[in-house]
Amino acid sequence: MRTIEELFGRPKCLIGVVHLMPLPGSPGWGGSMKEIIDQAVSDARTLEDAGFDGMILENFGDAPFARGFAGRGAVAGMASVGACVADAVKLPLGINVLRSDGRSAVAIAAAVGGRFIRVNVHVGAAVTDQGIIEGDAMATMLDVRDMAPGLAVFADVLVKHAVPLGGGTIEQAAADAVRRGGASALIVTGAATGAPASLGELERVKAAVPEAPVFVGSGVTLDTISRILKAADGIIIGSAIMSDGKAAGPIDRERALAIIGASRTG
Repeated sequence: MRTIEELFGRPKCLIGVVHLMPLPGSPGWGGSMKEIIDQAVSDARTLEDAGFDGMILENFGDAPFARGFAGRGAVAGMASVGACVADAVKLPLGINVLRSDGRSAVAIAAAVGGRFIRVNVHVGAAVTDQGIIEGDAMATMLDVRDMAPGLAVFADVLVKHAVPLGGGTIEQAAADAVRRGGASALIVTGAATGAPASLGELERVKAAVPEAPVFVGSGVTLDTISRILKAADGIIIGSAIMSDGKAAGPIDRERALAIIGASRTG
């Protein structure tokens, strides 16, 4: 794949997460796409103005999530939001369709000019709060070939809110995701949204798959970001830059600026 610097303009990057409000077809859908789009565009502009290197749209408000296909409403909604965000900011755009709908993420990215996607279970299988989720790397990578050549696939390794099926080590899961699943980059998380990732696990993944960039995808705070960036190739950060430091909130400008400041001067 292209290097992190080619994708994001820096050798180590910060990607801000925009948690979308409930989309059509989800249990919490409120009936107004305009409200969802306005909030997402506002969040995207805040990230760009603060100095983030990229951003990723996530249908976080759609919980409880589908185990497989996220649904027509989620796909149409995220494409609609993504197109408006892409028009509003110049940040490299990513797509994560929860719970682990990589194929829909590829299609949305192709439609809106996304540069990368995140897939929670790209290879293997995991027991999650949605039940058993199985990776489908072959279908995802064929869709990349057919719809969005050059799209980067960021794959979680032993993703949060899940327990892997079949045993095996984190090193083997990381190697499989890249060398057998075709992933461009890897993501290490804690046990849940907002939970810190293990630096020990991060180092193990980097040692096992030195050819792939490795990101930390949860639990980064103002106090830990400088230390984590020394070990990781990048950070995907959500809760810490949202209102009151809580997931699903709007991006808080002062929190976003503080995170950028800590990352650049640490």
